[in-house]
Amino acid sequence: MDNKLILFGCGLLASATVQAQEAQKPNIIYIMCDDLGYADVGCYGQQYISTPNLDRMAAEGMRFTQAYAGSPVSAPSRASFMTGQHTGHTKVRGNKEYRIGSVTYGKTTDPQQTGQEPYDPNHIILPEIMKDNGYTTGMFGKWAGGYEGSISTPDKRGIDEYYGYMCQFQAHLYYPNFLNAYSREAGDTEVRRELLQNNIAYGMHGEDYKNRKDYTADLIHQRAMQWIDKQTADKPFFGIFTYTLPHAELAQPEDSIFKAYQGTFCTERTYGGDAGSRYNPTDCGHQQFAAMVTRLDAYVGEILEKLKEKGFDKNTLVIFTSDNGPHTEGGADPDYFNTEKLLRGTKRSTTEGGIRVPFIAWWPGEVEAGTVNDHQLAFYDLMPTFCDIAGIDNYIERYSNKSLKNDYFDGLSFAPTLLGEGNQEAHEFLYWEFHETNMMALRMGNWKMVVQNGQCSLYDLANDVHEDKNIASQYPDILKKMKDILLREHTHSSMFQVTMPSAN
Repeated sequence: MDNKLILFGCGLLASATVQAQEAQKPNIIYIMCDDLGYADVGCYGQQYISTPNLDRMAAEGMRFTQAYAGSPVSAPSRASFMTGQHTGHTKVRGNKEYRIGSVTYGKTTDPQQTGQEPYDPNHIILPEIMKDNGYTTGMFGKWAGGYEGSISTPDKRGIDEYYGYMCQFQAHLYYPNFLNAYSREAGDTEVRRELLQNNIAYGMHGEDYKNRKDYTADLIHQRAMQWIDKQTADKPFFGIFTYTLPHAELAQPEDSIFKAYQGTFCTERTYGGDAGSRYNPTDCGHQQFAAMVTRLDAYVGEILEKLKEKGFDKNTLVIFTSDNGPHTEGGADPDYFNTEKLLRGTKRSTTEGGIRVPFIAWWPGEVEAGTVNDHQLAFYDLMPTFCDIAGIDNYIERYSNKSLKNDYFDGLSFAPTLLGEGNQEAHEFLYWEFHETNMMALRMGNWKMVVQNGQCSLYDLANDVHEDKNIASQYPDILKKMKDILLREHTHSSMFQVTMPSAN
């Protein structure tokens, strides 16, 4: 009898949780992994790597086929998501790094301060908006929006709880000396370092490195899961999970996920390492990469199951995507896994392979299961979309900085597409620029203009998604219109300079 009463009581509690969740604002979890290519996932055509949870997420939700990162590299792509701006307007347009001073941990040294160019403090970012509207905010993974002690760190930019890498250079190691952490609830006043004691006694490169035990991809995911577990039905939550998998280095525990790919590939990728970039050597690069993608997939499965377990699934929108196209660093071999099968180029290129990314939306009961959508979107559309989902009206009017001559907000909400409302506004164009490769790009409908060193090429993506046939000479009027938009949208940056095309 007592057991029956206990079970009955649990049922009442679960029912109450569901009812409370349905009465409040929707929760949002944004999962952005690192350097996963468009076709690295089964539901996007991958044949060699097992991704059952992401495939199921797509089967239960909406899979987008023409979704784009904010940039072909990490920091500016994240900036586009955070600021709602394209890279002609963002302050952060590249992977500028700060490594200040030095400190010794065990056998190795690290910078005293490290990170990337800070987000502009005069422009509001997405977690600040969500927090201002009653959301509990948590971020787990890569920050890349400021260096330690700078004007833009998670504690200063609307994040209640943070755990991960402040600096993306530090994230080149999966077994580093430390991670960064912050908890408003615990009384932290700023982001601090948590030393990884099982790592610091050993070197950062070579055979000694293999003795390190604290694998940060797992640690970050565990903190994210603990954060979800702490959430309650009486307050909405906004989670940003910026997992570092499957970015190089190619390293992970030799557990069942890793061993499942033992001997799977007819050839193996060997890589001698690069101590300067903190990439360690590997003699099984294909096995490592495949297992890292499957490990990421397992994380996603655990997140969805935890939401169901807590009764949050019917009131939580989950987005999964990647920060840019596939990488070739640290021994990675995207050609082997056919990540360029349909798309030309990789990370750092503004061709389709560098910026078109997997993008899956999951929200049982709200997003129609099993749908495939070709709406054209970019990361700067997430700010207005999440504001729509959260019921935050007039976000530009409320949060634009009136002291600035122009405080740009470039996104369009795609909430109507997610919710099947049928009144979706389309972009006139999508915009990218990246100074390291001196490339720019503009998409206008099915037209795609790629600019390299100021020289323009034009492609018809409806018939040439691989961007093989430059038809600029055949359509001078289209090219002129697209160049005019590019010249109009670009604002000068002394820090991240690109060669602009001529106006003629």
